[in-house]
Amino acid sequence: MPPPSRGRALLRLGILVAIVVAAFVVVASSGHLSAQRVRDWVDGYGIAGPLVFIAVSSLLTPALFPGPLLAGASGLLFGTWLGTPISIISAVLGASLAFSLSRWLAHDAVEQLQGARLRALRAFIGRRGFLSVLYARIVPGVPYSMVNYAAGLSPIALTTFAAATAIGCAPRAFAYTALGGSLDDIGSPEAIAAFAVLIVMAIVGLLLARRDLRAARAA
Repeated sequence: MPPPSRGRALLRLGILVAIVVAAFVVVASSGHLSAQRVRDWVDGYGIAGPLVFIAVSSLLTPALFPGPLLAGASGLLFGTWLGTPISIISAVLGASLAFSLSRWLAHDAVEQLQGARLRALRAFIGRRGFLSVLYARIVPGVPYSMVNYAAGLSPIALTTFAAATAIGCAPRAFAYTALGGSLDDIGSPEAIAAFAVLIVMAIVGLLLARRDLRAARAA
């Protein structure tokens, strides 16, 4: 039998995982819930639509709903230039919700359970808080939602996390929003710019990932 404190720590981690999985299952099993449905629903709110969209997107993000689909729906609803800041705000708020849930439920539990290697890794991430989150947002293939929850378990401050997320997600938010608003004209300048941004972000992300891996090994 583990000590009571360790047992409570494991329980809190289990609760966090259960909440995330349950939210994902509810959203995934709701056949009526899709980016197109979110768009149709929000469209009925008129001038209040952007605020409603931000609220809905922010709540869907912790449930692991794909961010590119939400950004695409924002482009369909509001166009590229209004939809892009809406997508960025939605992404940052949703990420901050997931971060806060993880921080509140399981941050102390991870501290209780961590070994020497995890402690060193968390200290390394904490020292480079802003850059750690920024790189995670830029590097291709890093799951956006997992970064939200993992950052909540780290020593990174919420304000640092939100700032790095806003900067790191902005280019892709523009790209996916522009693509969503250009579905009827994939050869438009906005769509071409979106593809260019995604390609450049992938290249830059790979270069940053290579440099960050070397830094982590050196540490």
